[in-house]
Amino acid sequence: MPSQIPDPAPAEPARILKSYAPIEAQALRQHAEATLKQQLATNQHAQDHSTEGVLRTLHELRVHQIELEMQNDELRHMQDTLETSRADYTDLYDQAPVGYVTLNDTGQMLRANQTATNLLGLTNQAMVGAPLSQFIHRDDQDAYYLLRQRRQTQQELSAELRLKRADGSYFWARLMATLAQDEAGAPLLRVVLFDISARIAAQEQLYLAASVFSQAREGIMITNTQGQIVNVNAAFTHITGYSRDEVLHKNPSMLSSGRQNATFYAAMWHDILSKGHWYGEIWNRRKNGEVYAELQTITTVRDAKGTATHYLALFSDITSFKASQTQLEHIAHYDLLTNLPNRALLADRLRQDMAQVQRHGALLAVAYIDIDSFKAVNDQYGHETGDHLLVALAKCMKEALREGDTLARVGGDEFVAVLTDLADTSGCVPMLKRLIAAASQCFQMGELALQVSASVGVTFYPQAETIEPDQLLRQADQAMYQAKQTGKNRYHLFDAVHDRSVRGHHEGLERIRLALASNELVLYYQPKVNMRSGQVVGAEALIRWQHPDHGLLSPLTFLPLMETDPLAIEVGEWVIATALTQIAQWQQQGLNLQVSVNVGAQQLQQPNFVDRLRTLLQAHPSVDPAKLTLEMLETSALQDIGYASQVIEDCQKMGVAFALDDFGTGYSSLTYLKRLRVSTIKIDQSFVRNMLDDPQDRSILEGVIGLARAFNREVIAEGVETIAHGSLLLQLGCDLAQGYGIARPMPADTLPAWVSSWQPDAAWSPATAVAQAYI
Repeated sequence: MPSQIPDPAPAEPARILKSYAPIEAQALRQHAEATLKQQLATNQHAQDHSTEGVLRTLHELRVHQIELEMQNDELRHMQDTLETSRADYTDLYDQAPVGYVTLNDTGQMLRANQTATNLLGLTNQAMVGAPLSQFIHRDDQDAYYLLRQRRQTQQELSAELRLKRADGSYFWARLMATLAQDEAGAPLLRVVLFDISARIAAQEQLYLAASVFSQAREGIMITNTQGQIVNVNAAFTHITGYSRDEVLHKNPSMLSSGRQNATFYAAMWHDILSKGHWYGEIWNRRKNGEVYAELQTITTVRDAKGTATHYLALFSDITSFKASQTQLEHIAHYDLLTNLPNRALLADRLRQDMAQVQRHGALLAVAYIDIDSFKAVNDQYGHETGDHLLVALAKCMKEALREGDTLARVGGDEFVAVLTDLADTSGCVPMLKRLIAAASQCFQMGELALQVSASVGVTFYPQAETIEPDQLLRQADQAMYQAKQTGKNRYHLFDAVHDRSVRGHHEGLERIRLALASNELVLYYQPKVNMRSGQVVGAEALIRWQHPDHGLLSPLTFLPLMETDPLAIEVGEWVIATALTQIAQWQQQGLNLQVSVNVGAQQLQQPNFVDRLRTLLQAHPSVDPAKLTLEMLETSALQDIGYASQVIEDCQKMGVAFALDDFGTGYSSLTYLKRLRVSTIKIDQSFVRNMLDDPQDRSILEGVIGLARAFNREVIAEGVETIAHGSLLLQLGCDLAQGYGIARPMPADTLPAWVSSWQPDAAWSPATAVAQAYI
């Protein structure tokens, strides 16, 4: 960096000549004399005819002439040297790696080198005469002003500021100035311009990195490859309780809770070393001894050569989330009133027990228990008394079973017991009798003495044919109904052979197949609405049978007959094709609605389901696949959770969404819900219908809505029968609904008029909802 800024103006010749050693007068004289003597020697005749005085004068003139010629030659040599020096100096000045600018006392640019003009993107002509302040960012004008002011006090003349290019962009520059004078003695300011944009950008990146490190809400820990902690941030201290000084040069194992074994850490380090990173949940211990859960990412930091130098761990405290997850898991698996397993946990245990008896060659019994006359207790003494009675009944019946058996509550006054490890069908009889005896005890409820009884239906597994858990439950339910029909307070064993014979199953299937071929099947549509905004968001397609003899039949009268028959697949595809055709017709009428279609278990599980759906969509090119939503029951997905998850993903790639229907009545766990990437959860109408009177159903609703939010799913409630149902759902945070309180299922040709005229009830307006929240 030069301490003195050069001036490119050449000095006058006299000053240049002074830099060379001049020829001394005596030497010049001698040189001229010698030259003249040589010339006279060649012209002796002229010398002989001259007088002495003339010769002397002529001699002097000739000597002076030679001296002048010699001096002219020297001057020409000096001029050539000066021109060469001037050209070299100009090149050096213009091509310097930094910009040079000379300013007069008012700040106008008098000169600028080529580098300066390149930095600003201007010509030298545009710069000379212009004030340098014209090219300085307005926010940096004060810094430039102070730099020029300091020339009066001889302080350091430097500043870092932004300069404007010709294209309007700015770059950071460092200005260093020195004081000078021109030939007339006027003050000058010679300025050097350094482009420091790269350095400023690097500094900003460093500041940003430091800010992120110090202000991040996630804990950050950096270790070297020897496993020593070299730095932590403030969030680390907040989460662990350890200060930075307490952990420096320590091993992260000081945080270990002991909950993870050596296998866990071996797998973790395998990922770090092979993949360069690891992500997962881990339990650690705070300084105060409290064990906490954290979600952690560990990444390998490498140098420019690719060598690992450090490990960076980022983590967040998820202890409260884990607690909420445990609570949600409990809500999802246990009945809130009796704390018995619910349908979800029952299904899981039943599947496990069925697999176990298959391996061991034993037998299990499924007992469906319905409390006799329980409704009378609720009607006479109220739901609170009924709830107390259910709790007491559950406790006594559970005590009547063995330790390995399961008792679950599956409905209001309905329970299911799974009795395992039976040698034969008679092995369950003592337990059935104990269950009935436990249910028929006299229970003291304050001043009330209440006594009820139980009707029990029993079925066994394994059976001659392959059977699913839900079929076992239906068989036990049917047997329970027989027990009630024959006098209550007893048990009845399900007879599979007799059941198959009385159904007339095959005859029913053939009649449905004929109905499909004869166009007797029709679709009705039930609107789905946003109660808060008043928007009609879609419609559910519901199958009906326009029977020539029996009129319009509901699906419950014929769908169960073909549940396990290939005919269910044919009918399912007919429903999808008919719904797509209807969507296209509505579009032509100016009505754009999303339509949802129910997909049965057998249809969903067929290997070519996705291909068949793609074919149906291609047959309706005017219909956007996003207008179609497929609704499936939880039990449909759980037959093969991996396959169902893949089907959902493949359909979503085509634009078709999935909804989980009748949520809360199936058997899925939170793990299953996490794996099934459905867009919508439909709350079963059984919970919605009774939520105004049954606090348990309302609690279930709150749990399901919270669960949907936790998994970022849209939630819609079925079974909204009254305005009051809708109002309560809005208070609970559920805006979407369908049900008789909004509209009954209707023929396709009547839906457009209904959509154009529907208005939400005034009680569902935002103002009313806010007012109700404070009542």
